[in-house]
Amino acid sequence: MKTSRIGRVTVWDRLGTLVLFLGAILWLIPLVWTVLISVRPPGETIVTGNIFFGSRITLENFEETFRIVDWRVGYGATLIFVFGVLAAQLVTITLAGFAFARLKFFGKRVLFTLILVQIMIPSAVLLVPNFSTIRALGLYDNRLGLMLPYFGSAFGTFLMRQAFRQVPLDLEDAARLDGCSWIGLLRHVYLPASIPTLVAFGLISITARWNEFLWPLMVTRSDENRPLAVLLAQVQRTNEVGALYGQTMAGVLIVIATLLILFIFFQRQFINSFVRSGLR
Repeated sequence: MKTSRIGRVTVWDRLGTLVLFLGAILWLIPLVWTVLISVRPPGETIVTGNIFFGSRITLENFEETFRIVDWRVGYGATLIFVFGVLAAQLVTITLAGFAFARLKFFGKRVLFTLILVQIMIPSAVLLVPNFSTIRALGLYDNRLGLMLPYFGSAFGTFLMRQAFRQVPLDLEDAARLDGCSWIGLLRHVYLPASIPTLVAFGLISITARWNEFLWPLMVTRSDENRPLAVLLAQVQRTNEVGALYGQTMAGVLIVIATLLILFIFFQRQFINSFVRSGLR
């Protein structure tokens, strides 16, 4: 009886592995197709030459996208945008999460509920009010104006609150007996225990800001302030007869290359950070 149970588990494990493998193949199809289209000769139809590579493999599409867009400027603006927002968010969500987890103050539950409500509000609803505020502050086409709406994160605050609540109170009591202030508690007790959660949130924030398109398009005008996702649209607007898919796919690969490489090299840390932080 025990042997048959083990056999059934083995079969289900294999079926699960097969399902995951098929899902991975389906996920890879768009990426593989993007690579194949990007290395086909520009202007060559799908029925010309080999169905996968066309008549030859060429980097002409990449050369043309570099002629159209200065990707170095885009990468610089994107890195400033992404990590500038992340640095501010790590400060705000840590302090807010600690306050809601361990401090006592009037209206704590009501305020936290209002913060959770913000998670359910679609970001598109806030575009016009945020744009009006940025214009009123004189921050249009400014990197600070680009980053300012993201300095706070309702999801990050909730995540850090849950992480801090899991820290045993005995550690806090012992630290207080040693004379730690609330800043000392945060630094020596709560933050070391919450590093996996911070890593998980950092990955989410970097991915979201790297792919941001609509807000940077609205609030910036010059290329030196526009991230990669916005500059990618310039590749599609340069052809009068329609989209050149080879150039577009080459631009897509240039934009996603950094995230793809980071995930390949740090996929173990990526997965472990979510598992240890309690994300599913």
